[in-house]
Amino acid sequence: MGDETADLARAQRVLAEQPFSVLLGTRITECGDGSATLEIDVREELCQQHGFLHGGVVSYAADNALTFAAGSVSAGGVLTAGFSIDYVRPAVGTILRAHARVINAGRSRIICRCDLSTVDHDGAERLCAVTQGAISVVETPTR
Repeated sequence: MGDETADLARAQRVLAEQPFSVLLGTRITECGDGSATLEIDVREELCQQHGFLHGGVVSYAADNALTFAAGSVSAGGVLTAGFSIDYVRPAVGTILRAHARVINAGRSRIICRCDLSTVDHDGAERLCAVTQGAISVVETPTR
């Protein structure tokens, strides 16, 4: 078992280095021991024409949560190899929360699942999408 406080601090530093994540205002609230939770405040500019959070934002949150969960159990760097997403209902609320967890960790590939929910003004969560993804373990890439 790792040091979850150190894992979270490291994940927060990595997230802060992702310009797109900073643009969206993404927060990582949990990371370690095979799980990760990301949150994004739902804002008008992130919604589509019907007022629902755009599916691309939901998909981004899943992708990033999957890789952070995988990264918490990997000694190497991680990159998304692929994932599938099923939208359960339109994402309506004040916060999007993506909670991912490792299902199986191999040396070169890690399989994860992510549940995405919206949180309303009263704090009630409502599932809006589910994903499953494969994450490749790679040598730490350099810029």
